[in-house]
Amino acid sequence: MEYLTPEKKLELENELNTLKTIRRKEIADALEYAKSLGDLSENAEYHQAREDQANCEDRINHLEMILKNAVITTGKHKAGVVEVGVVVTVNKKGEKSDREFTLVGSEEADSLTGKISNESPLGIALLGKMKGDVVKVTTPKGESVYTIKAVA
Repeated sequence: MEYLTPEKKLELENELNTLKTIRRKEIADALEYAKSLGDLSENAEYHQAREDQANCEDRINHLEMILKNAVITTGKHKAGVVEVGVVVTVNKKGEKSDREFTLVGSEEADSLTGKISNESPLGIALLGKMKGDVVKVTTPKGESVYTIKAVA
């Protein structure tokens, strides 16, 4: 199950539409041109076009699967409970400043903008917790302890 904001759902739908209409045609045209060059066994353009076609079809299948199984976040949440779509402020033990994260589905995760996946070690640890709870997170770098300061 994939969690998406309405904005991300629209973005993925637009990408899917572009791949199905524009990109498929571009690849088909590239394949036709490559075939016209002759011997396919040593034809780099043909092999590249086939690889592009496979990548495009893989992405289309991936997007269709995500959109088919997506749960769209509505912005309505249980008060004070960490779940997908909320902003949570935490303090990592040993650090002076707090960190603010938005818990999102894996398709939207972007650590540079403070969006962490509900499937990440920290995301998993935070789910279902409330302000004041302390969570332990095991990562490749070791164990970290976080205190939840706020849930919005």
